[in-house]
Amino acid sequence: MMTLRPQYPLAILCRVLEVSRSGYHAWRTRRPSPRTQENARLEVAIQAAHVRTRQTYGPERLQAELRDDGFPAGVGRIKRLRKKLGLRCKQVRRFTTTTDSKHSLPVAENMLDQTFVARRPNEAWVTDITYVPTAEGWLYLAGVKDLYTCEVVGHAMDARMTTNLVGWALMKALDTKRPAPGLIHHSDCGSQYCAHAYQAKLTQFGLRASMSRRGNCYDNAPMESFWGTLKNELVHHRRYETREQARREITEYIEIFYNRQRRHSRLGNRSPAAFAQEGARQQPAA
Repeated sequence: MMTLRPQYPLAILCRVLEVSRSGYHAWRTRRPSPRTQENARLEVAIQAAHVRTRQTYGPERLQAELRDDGFPAGVGRIKRLRKKLGLRCKQVRRFTTTTDSKHSLPVAENMLDQTFVARRPNEAWVTDITYVPTAEGWLYLAGVKDLYTCEVVGHAMDARMTTNLVGWALMKALDTKRPAPGLIHHSDCGSQYCAHAYQAKLTQFGLRASMSRRGNCYDNAPMESFWGTLKNELVHHRRYETREQARREITEYIEIFYNRQRRHSRLGNRSPAAFAQEGARQQPAA
């Protein structure tokens, strides 16, 4: 096919393109349509939001992010432009659980029974342990999550998976939130959570113990979901040389991004912090 270059006479260009001279001049001088200009601006906004949200938002959550940035757009339009720009979310990878439930320690009743609904903050917390690979060896992470706000209210990391580890995460949550007695504390039935020292902490602070059935990951689905999100959005895309490097990045992810910035569909595409603040404003004055 012949390539048309600017040095070709206009008459030849028009003949090859099968257009009139006036039509050719109109095409050359025509400004992009308002829709085309709007799409160009929206593409820039989509790319910026994609980077800012760490390549983790699908079209629905991205729509809320763009709306708050002053770029309202339908989900279908966002999908088309994302496809045009070649933008995709990070891919999900599988992960495994860590706690040891083969022990003779007492196991608490499952009070939640897969009903993960709370009416207010600090009514029910879920907790679990996972691991992160580093060049120095495993880094174990214990987390505590509020069922109502979806906030990770406490976490701790260590090179060993011990009762102390889950105790540190619990104490951080208690120090931060100061819950009233009666809060449901739901975990799996691993030895760390069934240990007498840990159960004594629950009793001391008036927490009611609830535990999943052995080998049933669905009994603690919200915490399993958080581990999947953390690993999908951060850990699986990093190679940590040291435990300290992993500790810093995971802390920043949890405390800055996940709790304060990341939109949750369950919260109406608001972050846990924004959701909690809005709920606090709606509470009647004492």
